[in-house]
Amino acid sequence: MTRAERERQMLDVAEEVFATQGYGAVSMEEIAVRVGLSKPMLYEYFGSKEGLLLATIARARRELRETTERAAAEGETAEDKLYNGYLAYFRFNEAHRRAWLVLLQEPVLSGDAADEIEATRRQQTDLIVAQMEWLTPDRPRRDLEAYAEIIVGACERLALWRMRNPDVSPEEAARQMMDVTWSGLSTYGG
Repeated sequence: MTRAERERQMLDVAEEVFATQGYGAVSMEEIAVRVGLSKPMLYEYFGSKEGLLLATIARARRELRETTERAAAEGETAEDKLYNGYLAYFRFNEAHRRAWLVLLQEPVLSGDAADEIEATRRQQTDLIVAQMEWLTPDRPRRDLEAYAEIIVGACERLALWRMRNPDVSPEEAARQMMDVTWSGLSTYGG
């Protein structure tokens, strides 16, 4: 197994264990056993349990950005771009449901881990602002940033609500976000 494959395997296992048991309840020993390697090997790759958590969050942030950015770019109209971005977010959330939602709710996260999660939110805010600048080039950036923050918060809350309502598909969640946001945003584009 290559180093990249081994690292991906460790991150997959860590994501699963953090999701099912919570960050505070998991030991590096348990993760090492599940991966099938020694605890010192985990430390060699990540330095600490927090380092492993940070790597897990960073990977999710990178994949989320790539996924939502690519989806929005495929839209032909501003409405398509917004819907595609929402749909990609909720599909990503579906694929990483337990891990992502646990990280959003994990009460023990602080310091670098909390900063990493906030960096994910800022990343998504920046992507939304870029899309809105295309739709509303004359709108003040400060307004666009506020709207994007509202959207990011609403998406997170809707993702948490979906956890309690697992029958809600990513497509339905994206439509629900469009119902709330598109009529307001579209008044600025024209």
